[in-house]
Amino acid sequence: MRGRRTRTRRKIRKLLNYKGFIVEKKNLGIGTGRRKTSVARVYIRDGSGTITVNGKDVGKYFIQDEHVRIVRQPLLVCSSDSNFDVLINVYGGGINGQAGACRHGIARALCQIDEANYRPLRNNGFLTRDSRMVERKKYGQRGARRRFQFSKR
Repeated sequence: MRGRRTRTRRKIRKLLNYKGFIVEKKNLGIGTGRRKTSVARVYIRDGSGTITVNGKDVGKYFIQDEHVRIVRQPLLVCSSDSNFDVLINVYGGGINGQAGACRHGIARALCQIDEANYRPLRNNGFLTRDSRMVERKKYGQRGARRRFQFSKR
């Protein structure tokens, strides 16, 4: 009785991954995107064009239209916005950094699917990791560049 239960649990675990997405469809492309301190893991599958971010629809997760537009840019450049379903797990940073990380990850995953996507994505700058980070605060100062107020006397 006990062995039978564990076998069925193993079968269920194979059908579901840890976030609850059904893994019956095969991942066509996998990409990791980074921006500031955000990291996005992107999985592209055959489908109808839905984008899911952390279990929510992209319009529900990113409230501002600007961020939704940033996430969709690589798909629009490759004219494959209605061919694939995109699953994204993103963490760290703020909303702006997370949107940039999703764009970077989608672009990398699209390059895995088809090498013809590489040129338009590279020309638009979606494959380049934006290396700008917040500058660290220095000791003896109020911030990264801001100094304490100078007093002559």
